[in-house]
Amino acid sequence: MSSIHIPEDIPVRYLERSKRGDLLVAALVVVGLGSFVAALIVDSHMAWISWVSNWLFFTSVAMGAVVFAAATTIVKARWNWSTKRVSAAFAAYLPFAFLTLLPMLSLGGSYFPWVAEMAHDPILQSKQAYLNLPFLVARNVVGAAALFGVALYFAYLVVRPDLKAMSTASGDHPGRARWRDRLGVGWIGQEEEEVRSWHRLQVISPVLVLVYAVVMSMFAIDWAMSLEPHWFSTLFGGWFFMGAFWAGIAVTAVSISRLIPLHPDFRTSMGLQQRHDLGKLAFGFTVFWTYLFWSQYIVIWYGKLPWEQAWMIRRADAPWGNMSALTIFLCFVVPFAGLLGKRAKLNPGTLSLFCSVILVGLWLERWMLVAPSLHHDGDSVFPLWYPLIACLFAGLMLASVRWFLATFPVIQVWQPPEPIEMLEPERATSLTPR
Repeated sequence: MSSIHIPEDIPVRYLERSKRGDLLVAALVVVGLGSFVAALIVDSHMAWISWVSNWLFFTSVAMGAVVFAAATTIVKARWNWSTKRVSAAFAAYLPFAFLTLLPMLSLGGSYFPWVAEMAHDPILQSKQAYLNLPFLVARNVVGAAALFGVALYFAYLVVRPDLKAMSTASGDHPGRARWRDRLGVGWIGQEEEEVRSWHRLQVISPVLVLVYAVVMSMFAIDWAMSLEPHWFSTLFGGWFFMGAFWAGIAVTAVSISRLIPLHPDFRTSMGLQQRHDLGKLAFGFTVFWTYLFWSQYIVIWYGKLPWEQAWMIRRADAPWGNMSALTIFLCFVVPFAGLLGKRAKLNPGTLSLFCSVILVGLWLERWMLVAPSLHHDGDSVFPLWYPLIACLFAGLMLASVRWFLATFPVIQVWQPPEPIEMLEPERATSLTPR
């Protein structure tokens, strides 16, 4: 850490908007929304399975990226000084995540099998205090509002001290100025703002991580595990939210790999150190994701209890076995082999490739959490609706992240104070209380 160099003067650079990018985003949204409407007409059951699975994935990616930024704030990491803003940019998607959650809350018995089974199933009746629709709707609204609200406040604290640098930079435009004026209310001075934001970030980051673990576990239990309500796993929530954290690391790596060719300052700042560390984290969590999956599987395997085996057997037997194998291949085999060496982590192209494979693998994993539990005879194992409806969520995420990075500096201009233990010995001695 002592060899990490952070420049004294960090230039204010924004993501340049392009008509081609705007057209791509618009096309994705139109294709995705049109596909969902068509799917509702043709096969509403599969339409909602696709919607929920995509919501779980894209919400995981956005929240994982923000919590990744929060985690590096907690440990006072300095290696990601040039990439932390990119991770925080995914907070801009969270209002869309909340809006796309609301239609799911009206599904009721058409999605949750336990609604119809509750009246004649004694096991479900013992879980009725948790498995009931009014409580499900209430906890999802409150939980999502709390989690997304804390994440947006974290992003606000990260951005606020850069408002002065934005005002003095060239190339300002009215939209950027409006947000600068809106967020800069009550400005108390550059140094004071930096100190206040840093102190508040030290408080809000652990809160965000704790709320994230609780609410993301709730999402996993409500929208995936409860679909087979006789089956349960105490590891399920942790497997879900740590997979989301892994997705946040992967999407940060993919994003900076796409940013590097766009400006020389990005190439200089998002250099070998940042790519190498992101690659190591992506590789490490490849192993950790597999460890969590194996820890869940092995206990069920040697327990040989029918109600514990049902979930795994459904996904291992036909017609889901090949899809499960593909998911493990994409989530473990490919990134483990590809990111094992140093060279792949340093090259933006290969780092982006293997992290993209991780994201595709987790996208399939979210499908496998939901679809087999709701499968009917004759249903497709992987319908075309799933990737088509994903276009809507991908378009909304691209639009929100591009807006954030075009409105606020891509590289964080203000930097947290340097820890005393990292200063030169004579400076550290002079600043240490006597």
